[in-house]
Amino acid sequence: MTEKDIRIDDEDTLNENPIEETDKEAEDNEPQPTDETQQDHDDEAVDDEAQAAANMQSQIDDLKDKYLRSVAEFDNYRKRTLKERAELILNGGEKFITAILPVIDDMERAIENGQKTDDPDVLREGMTLIHQKFMKILENQGVSCIVTEDADFDTDVHEAVAMVPGMGDDKKGKVIDCLQKGYKLNDKVIRHAKVAVGS
Repeated sequence: MTEKDIRIDDEDTLNENPIEETDKEAEDNEPQPTDETQQDHDDEAVDDEAQAAANMQSQIDDLKDKYLRSVAEFDNYRKRTLKERAELILNGGEKFITAILPVIDDMERAIENGQKTDDPDVLREGMTLIHQKFMKILENQGVSCIVTEDADFDTDVHEAVAMVPGMGDDKKGKVIDCLQKGYKLNDKVIRHAKVAVGS
């Protein structure tokens, strides 16, 4: 190899090095983040976190407000229901009492007119009319008389107070006599009929 060849190789090597240096210089010349740029990024991150926290706090406040309103509404509903229930218990019979007041008026008139007459038929007729009116009012209120005539003895509606022997096989287990009428209120027995039953 001649000296000339060595020089050419060295020149090639020298020429290659400046290219590498140029790449390094380019990398060095890239803008490096300064403290101010880094601070701006940190400030933006803090602002985003603060905004997210503010949004969450707003949602929490809204939910808390809704919860408190719901609790207050339920408390008002509970108080109103208790008050209505107390009034219903206290004044529940008002409708029924109002319905029977005309019967009381009729009875008072019958008493006054009874003092003016000695005819028992007139008094009996007046009492019969009052009784019929009273029974009609009871029917309108849902009260009905329990049927006992020629009925089979039924412990759901009858109460046996006496057993009558020797009435024959056809009267066995049947209601023979009603000693006290029984009544239902809307199909619920409120007083059992006291009956004598054939045995």
